[in-house]
Amino acid sequence: MENIEANLTDRLRVFIEQYYYNNLMDAVKKGKKSLEINFGDIAKFDLDIADELISRPQEIIEYFEAAVKEFELPKEPEDVIRVRISNLPKSQNIRIRSIRSEHLGKLICVDGIIRQASDVRPKITRAYFNCPSCNQTIIVEQTTPKFQEPRKCPNCGKTGRFILKDKKLVDMQRLLIEESPESLTGGEQAKRIAIFVSEDLLDPKLEKKRYPGNRIIINGIIREIPVSLPTGGQSTKFDLIIDANFLDTVEEEYEDLEISPEDEDEIKALAKSSTIFKKMVNSIAPTIMGYEEIKLAIMLQLFGGSKKERDDGTRMRGDIHLFLVGDPGAGKSEILSYVARLAPKARYVSGKGTSGAGLTASVVKDEFMRGWALEAGALVLANKGICCIDEMDKMSKEDRSSMHEALEQQKISISKANIQATLKAETSVLAAANPKFGRFDPYSPIGQQIEIPSTLISRFDLIFTIRDIPNVETDTKIARHILELQRDINSVEPDIKRELLRKYIAYAKKHYKPILTKEAQEEIVKFYIDLRSSVATDESEIKSIPISARQLQGLVRLSEASARVRLSKKVTKKDAQRAIDLLKNCMKAVGTDPETGKFDIDRISSGISASQRSRIHIVKNVIDKLEAKIGKVIPITDIIKEAISEGIPESKATESVQNLIKKGDLYSPRHGLVQKI
Repeated sequence: MENIEANLTDRLRVFIEQYYYNNLMDAVKKGKKSLEINFGDIAKFDLDIADELISRPQEIIEYFEAAVKEFELPKEPEDVIRVRISNLPKSQNIRIRSIRSEHLGKLICVDGIIRQASDVRPKITRAYFNCPSCNQTIIVEQTTPKFQEPRKCPNCGKTGRFILKDKKLVDMQRLLIEESPESLTGGEQAKRIAIFVSEDLLDPKLEKKRYPGNRIIINGIIREIPVSLPTGGQSTKFDLIIDANFLDTVEEEYEDLEISPEDEDEIKALAKSSTIFKKMVNSIAPTIMGYEEIKLAIMLQLFGGSKKERDDGTRMRGDIHLFLVGDPGAGKSEILSYVARLAPKARYVSGKGTSGAGLTASVVKDEFMRGWALEAGALVLANKGICCIDEMDKMSKEDRSSMHEALEQQKISISKANIQATLKAETSVLAAANPKFGRFDPYSPIGQQIEIPSTLISRFDLIFTIRDIPNVETDTKIARHILELQRDINSVEPDIKRELLRKYIAYAKKHYKPILTKEAQEEIVKFYIDLRSSVATDESEIKSIPISARQLQGLVRLSEASARVRLSKKVTKKDAQRAIDLLKNCMKAVGTDPETGKFDIDRISSGISASQRSRIHIVKNVIDKLEAKIGKVIPITDIIKEAISEGIPESKATESVQNLIKKGDLYSPRHGLVQKI
């Protein structure tokens, strides 16, 4: 190493001249403050220097920067041009959980998801002091979190206080990153580490790279920082941090699993099978018997539709949202848990243990940087993946309301403390809830049965009801299935192994973006028009809206997902029919008005069916007539008598009056009397 050090600056000057001279001149002309150097080029030039760069990065990078200074640059930069090392060898790619004390001072590469990002704050890197006795300037490098002052003057030996003459400041930001979910196995907890980013890496143009929820790759030096004890002393334990040298965002694919040529052949062979949909359905939550339709929908959700974006920024989401609501003990939680384990990038959250901030994003106090930090929630961290929300009805009203923007616009806007940011949340949501009265009632609108706003429910593409209805044949099958599993937990095998299914989903999402064929388009248009034209044509009657444009877009997404399952680049008529059948069956359960027997999307989107709205409209007219006759205060019995004469049953008339009181259109000054507000 002695020979290398003797002429290292000269050698590095030759290297830059050969490989990076034009890049350096270009960087200076454009006012850049750094030069990016590929590690592979260093290894090609001199393997010994490359090895030393890994083991003694701080020193070697300083030699690089000294070599850069020796060039006659077209305009003298104000600061030192920093050298950034990219493309480290695979041997230096280390998982956060694998970082140990042996890595201290080494150059390594880690990747993960930004969980938290602090404010950008200035930090002193070098302080200049004056000795009051001999006027000597003393330079102190600030390498620790605590501000360092000189102990004594190197010239005259004076001790005591010195005068701070000048200081050099650089911008600094602390990022907290955690391991990507796809790198975890089983129920492993994602490990975290703090990254300190400074100088040109904090260029405002690169700010979008450092938003929470983004996946980044960092090349940096592992350092230890002392832990202070409550007594003021220093602990024998240290915290590990990474001092970033190079940072870049990873273009997120759905899955980073290695798919070998053998896997690819197996996936293509499976896709050609005529029973591929049946095999897929049997491979999702195999321990739960039945629910074929729900499993088919979940399978389509995992594959997803194609995201579309216009040049003017208009976007159409490709992610599919599903909602399961029904009787307790029917296996909803087990299905959600299985999907969270199966999907390559998934987060599982549940009811009371979830807050709005935990789902979307929050602003937290950063004790280290003494400012505010933006922290990503589950929907942001599951970006390009799936978020399973169990016991959604147990969440508080305020926490649920934070999901509206994430489900449709697929972004989360934060404006708190001094932080304004928009985070990506391109996430599919699979949610489950129990009705508030224990069992699902097909005769009441879904919005009245669960404590969730109708506006939020309407954002789900498909809503499934799970009802536990006694049936001798079905009950016998389920009982035998459960008891067989109790006897031998491995007795039920999926048709497609979990690892292969994960790779299949990843491969399909990466390589296939299906496009609607004319036949599929016509099939969806025909279904849409036929359904909307089937409503009453009498102008005096309030019409039910059987389907809206939101469901139309949902059909397109489901059709595209069906084509992806087959590894096809075209959406066929059969794919469209599969999507239509799923939507029809869902609407039969939750979107059919029991009085008219017709589809009515208002039962989902507003919680009030068209027939109910029609009755309320008649009752309001009755109240207006009675108010003109007898005055402002009207007996309820008179309203009900008039409503009966208009053809409304007594029970329905009473219900309509109660609904108007609940909504605040009427109030009751005394028992049995009402008055308009």
